[in-house]
Amino acid sequence: MKKLKYSGIALLLATGMFVACKKSFLERPPYGALTEEIIANKDGVNYLLVGAYGALDGQAPGNNALGGTGSGWMASPTNWVYGSVAGGDAHKGSESTDQPDINAIATGQESATNTFINAKWKAVYEGVTRCNNTLKFMSRATDMTADEKKEVEAEARFLRGHYYFELKKMFNNVPWISDTTTDVLQPNTVDIWPNIVADFTFAMNNLPATQSDLGRANKWAAQIYLAKCYLYQKQYSTALPLFQSAITNGQTSNGKPYALEAKFENNFDAAAKNGPESVFAIQMTANDGTGTITNANAGDMLNYPYNSPFGCCGFFQPTQDLVNSYRTDGTGLPYLDAYNSYPVKSDMGISSDSAYVPDTGNLDPRLDWTVGRRGLPYHDWGIFPGMKWVRQQNTGGPYAGKKMIYWQFNQNLYHDANSWAPGSAINVVLIRFSDVLLMTAECAAQTGDLGTALKYVNQVRHRMIDHPENWLHKYADNTKPMAGWSNQLAANYVINEYPAFANQAYALKAIKFERKLELATEGHRYFDIGRWDDGATLMKAFYDYESTITGDLKNAEYKKGRNEYFPVPQRQIDLSQKAGKPTLSQNGGY
Repeated sequence: MKKLKYSGIALLLATGMFVACKKSFLERPPYGALTEEIIANKDGVNYLLVGAYGALDGQAPGNNALGGTGSGWMASPTNWVYGSVAGGDAHKGSESTDQPDINAIATGQESATNTFINAKWKAVYEGVTRCNNTLKFMSRATDMTADEKKEVEAEARFLRGHYYFELKKMFNNVPWISDTTTDVLQPNTVDIWPNIVADFTFAMNNLPATQSDLGRANKWAAQIYLAKCYLYQKQYSTALPLFQSAITNGQTSNGKPYALEAKFENNFDAAAKNGPESVFAIQMTANDGTGTITNANAGDMLNYPYNSPFGCCGFFQPTQDLVNSYRTDGTGLPYLDAYNSYPVKSDMGISSDSAYVPDTGNLDPRLDWTVGRRGLPYHDWGIFPGMKWVRQQNTGGPYAGKKMIYWQFNQNLYHDANSWAPGSAINVVLIRFSDVLLMTAECAAQTGDLGTALKYVNQVRHRMIDHPENWLHKYADNTKPMAGWSNQLAANYVINEYPAFANQAYALKAIKFERKLELATEGHRYFDIGRWDDGATLMKAFYDYESTITGDLKNAEYKKGRNEYFPVPQRQIDLSQKAGKPTLSQNGGY
């Protein structure tokens, strides 16, 4: 099967195909260097469609953010800053003075002038623009059949739905600009959920079940995204059958029936990507011939252990609160409320030269495929040495992330060294099947079907319960980490399924906690707690606990009615002037 390649079109779109000095984030002519005669045909339209896919990663050449503002990591599609750091999965890491605008986001103190937030807004709206241009030129093409146009429209509207979903969940109040909009200076006071739902509905009804190219959206991804829209709007009874249909009948765009990977870590392994758990993923490629890492996870280039074989840069360090969440009791279940009363031992303040014995208590085995801990194997790079690989423990804590780390034995295939920090070919999986199961469980619990909710939560947990052979093991020889694994587990892993949920409140608490464990550091947490209306309570508990360990959360606060969403960038408000008044309004609390 072919892989969808969008490096060439992304480069052209970023460097001059549609060139203009623009007053607004979407105010650009539909064509510039290339004429309509060249673009308004089947080949040109498909070229534009690939470019719309190419905007998924938010990256432009030179480690820049798409849209012309800021560095690439500001617009990372993993949302490591906006979903995970803001939501308490991880500290910013590195040093307090490095990338200081993240400090404000991590503490809930971001303002409308934050450079990261403006860069993210512009990068995502660049994706919208590309989708709209695809649709405009498709409507003018005379050498395309009705069926060909319908499929292009379905893919373009799927992608536009994705971009607007990102904007909606981040900013809530955003302007809707479509391919038929004549004035891009639209207000952001009209709810755009109906438009997003319409795009995904059209995509679901008109996309094929499978695609010839890896990376293209299919009907099942559209159906799941549509259900996710209803979930976010708390329309649980509408979302539930869409999710359940996809669970029963759905398949990936390359024809694999949806299923959980037997190996949890396969979801984050370039050699195993596009498996049965990948509902929709951004295709990453190492060493693509461009001499850059633009298509090799450039958005995560800062997030490797410092002073390590990776070279740079020590950002995105999991929190102690997250690590403690993986503590299990004697029955193999998590402590839903009191997990921080059973902290996992760490090497905080202990030098790498000093003796250290890791925690010996019960742990969920997902922990050590998510977090690098002192004294345990860090993939096949050796025993994680602790402080030696941490830039500044007192602001970032003692841990390192693992889900973005490529393996040493095949780094010649999946590591990209064409920049001052690493790139990799690990896909960014925007939706994976375990996420679908947990969203379905949530909808079932919200509609009172606790038995169905229990089934799907336990299905996620059984991936680990049923496959202890895939839990992290110790090396056969610590001095030869690429020589394989021993039969001895790396820690004391204990995990079991939930018994019957006693009531709805307990079911929802368990489901929410399961999302924290399963999807940790994947950019979901902040948006989850925002839509649950639990932010003020959950984040206060996090800030209160974590601030006793590190010093980076001073004055942190999550204010209800403010921090559910990020501010509309002030720069975009200033640029939206019409008749001397801005058309964009600011979100409440900013």
